[in-house]
Amino acid sequence: MSTYSKKLLIFCLSTVFAIAITGCKQPLETTNPAPTTVMTTEQELVNQTSNDQVPELDDYKLLWHDEFNGTALDMTIWNRELRETGWTNNELQEYTESQDNIFVCDGTLVLKALVSKDANGNDYYTSGKVNSQNKQDFMYGKIVARAKVPEGQGLWPAIWMMPTDESLYGQWPKCGEIDIMEVLGSQTDIAYATIHYGEPHGEQQGLLKLSEGTYASDFHEFSVEWEPGEIRFYIDDVLVNTVNDWFTAEDGGDEKPYPAPFNQTFFVQMNLAVGGNWPGDPDETTDFSLAEFEIDYVRVYQKAEYDTNVSKPEKDFREPLEDGNLIYNGDFSEAEDLTDDINWKFMLFNGGAGSSEIKDESIIINSENEGTVEYSVQLVQPELPMIKGNKYLITFDAYAAEERDIIVCISAPTGGWIRYFPDTKVGLSTDWETYTFEFDMTEKDDNNGRLEFNMGKSGSIAQINFRNVRVEVIE
Repeated sequence: MSTYSKKLLIFCLSTVFAIAITGCKQPLETTNPAPTTVMTTEQELVNQTSNDQVPELDDYKLLWHDEFNGTALDMTIWNRELRETGWTNNELQEYTESQDNIFVCDGTLVLKALVSKDANGNDYYTSGKVNSQNKQDFMYGKIVARAKVPEGQGLWPAIWMMPTDESLYGQWPKCGEIDIMEVLGSQTDIAYATIHYGEPHGEQQGLLKLSEGTYASDFHEFSVEWEPGEIRFYIDDVLVNTVNDWFTAEDGGDEKPYPAPFNQTFFVQMNLAVGGNWPGDPDETTDFSLAEFEIDYVRVYQKAEYDTNVSKPEKDFREPLEDGNLIYNGDFSEAEDLTDDINWKFMLFNGGAGSSEIKDESIIINSENEGTVEYSVQLVQPELPMIKGNKYLITFDAYAAEERDIIVCISAPTGGWIRYFPDTKVGLSTDWETYTFEFDMTEKDDNNGRLEFNMGKSGSIAQINFRNVRVEVIE
């Protein structure tokens, strides 16, 4: 059935059923409604899509799905999860079971965030979260969801998965987590796909930045193929992240046999968070009348069988150049695409705006807006081999159009973002100067260290030039 036909059918049905019954309502923002339990009966779940209307996928069979074509949330699949304010990540919302926060309308599940005033006159936020725990748990498969996110500072929609028994390998992050989709409401042209695991905390993240439109301006399809030895993430059928080298262990203990922790049953959950460590808090620009996370469908497929006899792949460590430099194209003698994942990459986040250009054996960074965080304007090179016990030397030449600061570090993007070389403020002058730093690698071996030049939120947008960038082993 086409999307248009689907919506037309739902509209016709809505003339038969009262809006109060279907849950299609626009709640007021001036009150803090008491949570309302909604009982879903078989009669209410009219027009649920049958299995033969869901697309077939080669090599997969349909395990379960929800097209949200009924008149209420299907409680044979979902639970409304209740959580108090500040439960995790310093988030601000209370997750309720109210119809004002969770409702099915026009063929979509809507998770809506609301703001009101508490007894002390402070902003009070409620929102919705649903999960399929102990109702539709499974191990391995292809999960496909189509959704449209809200736009607004502090809003944080997500579709993700957690294990049914979080204690099997230990509490988070040892238990494992699969994030099919996360978008920050302050930058809705970027969607993230991530796994979390291990102790110390490891994570591997991919992203897709749209060249046109945003994830808030239209629906997009997010999917993950979860297999015993590999997890692949897609956005609109574009591969954005492939991971196969995770681990889990107690701190200081032996690793559990691979592919733990992703060899147990997981469940799907979806939520719209407000505030928190990553997105930051809402501000005066956040329009809560539009704070709706819309999910068109969730479909879970599974292969008839999976080969569970898998081994963890050996890490591939990049070789240094002939002169010992671990930085490729560190002399900027070659033009390259600064938006791909090969060698240098220039990125903008959280309000950062600017451009980069390789010219005359240097790279020029022009900032238009410094953004709200230090990494809002960022130049990086990943895949640096960091070997425990080695001593490294960082060297680069730089100058700025006017005196200003930048932050330099070597991070672990797949190792919980710890720092092998700590965030270090560097004051640039208006003349070329050479900067050198030494550090000892004390963590376990990592084939994906990342050199970062962070040029956001420093009080300046002055142009910066770099040349002769080197990272090398000196002991």
